[in-house]
Amino acid sequence: MTNTLKLSLKPNEKIYINGAVVRVDRKVSIELMNDVQFLLESHVLQPEDASTPLKQLYFIVQVMLMNPQGAADARDMFRRSLPLLLASYHNEQIRSTLKHVDQLVGEDHVFEALKAIRSLYGLERKLVDPDAGDGASEDMAARPLAVGAR
Repeated sequence: MTNTLKLSLKPNEKIYINGAVVRVDRKVSIELMNDVQFLLESHVLQPEDASTPLKQLYFIVQVMLMNPQGAADARDMFRRSLPLLLASYHNEQIRSTLKHVDQLVGEDHVFEALKAIRSLYGLERKLVDPDAGDGASEDMAARPLAVGAR
């Protein structure tokens, strides 16, 4: 029991723990006494909100955490998607973070992989903003991720 984590949840908030959905009816604090895979409701990306390549990748990784029964399929999709993303981005910060995400997923540190992907959202937004002028034309950040398409 070396890793304990205390979380505070608001009334009606959900938390996803090892594939189980837990909703609390009042403000509550819970302490996770061992290593578990969890995701707070505020970090759950809905399918309709996966509108950029990085958000699509986040959604794929999120499935690994939220649906352990579908994790193998999600991992396969991740393995097909990651090379497409790496080929699409020329920004070194995004590329190096995606390589780190690959390592994290490979080591089954899914929660940390999700955090790393979320950290790139602002940079991705700058790359697709035509007013940003940060080489957005070189990157294909606005192109949807075509997984398994031929």
